[in-house]
Amino acid sequence: MATAPTTPRVIGRRLPKVDAPEKVTGRAVFGADVRLPGMLYGKILRSPYAHARIRRIDASRALAVPGVKAVVTGADMPPVKPGTIAPQGELEIDMYYLSKLILAQGKVLFHGHPVAAVAATSPEIAAYALGLIDVEYEPLEPVLDVEKAMEPTAPLLHDDLFTRSLGGVSEKPSNIALHLQMERGNVEEGFAQADVVLERTYRTQMVHQGYLEPEAETAWVQPDGRIIVWCNSQGMFAHRTQLSILFNIPPSRIKVIPTEVGGAFGGKIYVRVSPICLLLSQKTGRPVQIVLTREEVLRATGPGSPLVAHIKVGARRDGQITAIQAKFIYDSGAFPGGPVAGGVLSALAPYKTLHMRVDGYDVVTNKPRVAAYRAPGATASCFAMEALMDEVAEALGMDPIDFRLRNAVEEGDPMPNGLTWGRIGLKAMLERARRSPAWTEPLTGPYRGRGMALGFWRGGTNTSSCHITVNADGSVNVTVGSVDLSSTRTGIAQMVAECLGIPFEQVRIVVGDTDTVAHTDNSGGSRITYSMSAAVYQASQDLLGKMKVRAAGMLGVPPEQVEYRDGRFFVSDIPDKFKTFPEVCYASTRGGGALQGFGSNGRLKMAPAFSLHIADVEVDPETGKVRILRYTTFQDVGRAINPTLIEGQMQGGAVQGIGWALTEEYVFDEKGVLRNASLLDYRMPVALDLPMIDCEIIEVPASDGPFGVRGVGEAPIVPPAGALANAIYRATGVRFYRLPMSPERVFWALREAGRNGPRGQ
Repeated sequence: MATAPTTPRVIGRRLPKVDAPEKVTGRAVFGADVRLPGMLYGKILRSPYAHARIRRIDASRALAVPGVKAVVTGADMPPVKPGTIAPQGELEIDMYYLSKLILAQGKVLFHGHPVAAVAATSPEIAAYALGLIDVEYEPLEPVLDVEKAMEPTAPLLHDDLFTRSLGGVSEKPSNIALHLQMERGNVEEGFAQADVVLERTYRTQMVHQGYLEPEAETAWVQPDGRIIVWCNSQGMFAHRTQLSILFNIPPSRIKVIPTEVGGAFGGKIYVRVSPICLLLSQKTGRPVQIVLTREEVLRATGPGSPLVAHIKVGARRDGQITAIQAKFIYDSGAFPGGPVAGGVLSALAPYKTLHMRVDGYDVVTNKPRVAAYRAPGATASCFAMEALMDEVAEALGMDPIDFRLRNAVEEGDPMPNGLTWGRIGLKAMLERARRSPAWTEPLTGPYRGRGMALGFWRGGTNTSSCHITVNADGSVNVTVGSVDLSSTRTGIAQMVAECLGIPFEQVRIVVGDTDTVAHTDNSGGSRITYSMSAAVYQASQDLLGKMKVRAAGMLGVPPEQVEYRDGRFFVSDIPDKFKTFPEVCYASTRGGGALQGFGSNGRLKMAPAFSLHIADVEVDPETGKVRILRYTTFQDVGRAINPTLIEGQMQGGAVQGIGWALTEEYVFDEKGVLRNASLLDYRMPVALDLPMIDCEIIEVPASDGPFGVRGVGEAPIVPPAGALANAIYRATGVRFYRLPMSPERVFWALREAGRNGPRGQ
């Protein structure tokens, strides 16, 4: 692929966010801000059981309430054939099960599963009417333990779910949706070569992404049958595709308009709310809006998947890993879709080994259906792997970073999935961390310890598109299809300004809708800046090529004699004979047709990113509370388009990972009811819980793309749990194999180990 100029003017600068003024002044339009003539308000009735058959639904009393315009149930959902798949870039969504998730059909499979919905003239009337819907349930035994769910005698959640594996499909129904296998060499031979072999089991919890803005979506079925949807999802085209399949409506009959997204982190990829709005709009002929409450978000959207990991590692005295064997069991909640592949790959990615065998499982239980959460599957699996690698290094008497350097993969090595590593910065990052004061400075005092861990995310590619249109004043409008989750508009504007050689302030980024921009896949998987860099470069070259033709006409020379540099179109042999970028833009408005450049990212190679975190902690032995004294993040970003925005991603991911490690947890009772569905009881970290998070940016350019960038957003959430577990061990001498490492859990672990004495003892 062609490359961008090597002497950057705009990329690499700490420029302000282009969307900041709209957000701080309240002009930005979020999902709940949408207002339409005659709009109705929807509310959702949710199951009080984690597992039950629906025997009867009677909505007659609700429909009699003044102001209530419609009630819908699972019976109103159009049938979807089993095995119907919606492609979502690198992902696939099973639409048959998604239909049953949106509105329960025959059975409810988790506490909070939608059963019915009401549309009324006010939210209050709709909420009142929910209480008048009579539903008769037949309670069933809930399946809550993921390992018990795998047993042949376990109650089945789905009579039509069969295990997919390399060997085909199982003969009998099962709660195991997927069995993924990766193997290289001979693990028995590898363990026979080892001087140290350690085997451990780790358990992680269900957690939520914690996005600020609840799902807020509106659907309007027009008189001619065309559908308009306003949504705060992560991908307008994916949203349209899913609605098209669910309702058997051509995509051309559906227009999806994205609103601003107040956080998502992977949790807003598949549709949940807009199909219910659409059903209610079909019945009423009016626009219908549903805004979820915070309790609904926690209880019934898409949390991150819990994991049970059994891992065995062997190594020689010289520090060389000889074999890795692992079993990763992901709890996907009520429907298939756990992040098995990403989790398995991420855990194994940093380490060379000739002998490896890994089994990954996607298992259903009577809990909310999981969704992606920032590097889906990786935080849990890497906690387990990094904690065990720390133990192996200790058993060998090696420094944890030296041990990882001894086994670090590099360009040309095989990946766990059989592909080959391109250019990566793992070793450069490890070397930087080893020299850093965060690792070398002494840490003294009782109950204090330092730990480190690695993280990884493979990076996404998929399709991205953009159009660049010039204005008469020399500015440009850039229309993209990528929803902005992490200030990507600012990075895109910097890349456009760089490619066109114009001031950053002359670039305006517009997020289009499904009618105004070419197909673009979801915003997620750390793919936007990377994939958009190629689309932006291609669109810029397309535009400049057309502008050269216009400039040639203005200069009276053939187009092949025109060059462009520093904002000027000039004749090759006569540099003083030129037209400026604004002059050519202005001339285009006077005749000859509009000037527009189009670009897409084509087929990019993967641009994987590694991260490393170092944590210093102090543990209070009398309460079990862990205080973070110092926290430092390192990450290979390829090339930093805007260091300030990158540091924000690194810090934000670290904070979410810290919450995952120390405080956050879904707490279910024995009936499968979530007991802490509020921000008071679901304990996310706040500013007072955190130190300043220091960031070290490493730039090892990716093998592909015009700027060498790598995706940034996923990798920072991966190392915190491992780094903190290892730091707590060095502070207390106690290893932790379960998350979260909450004060209560730490207190009792120290007490069991006889280490609850006062500070200084």
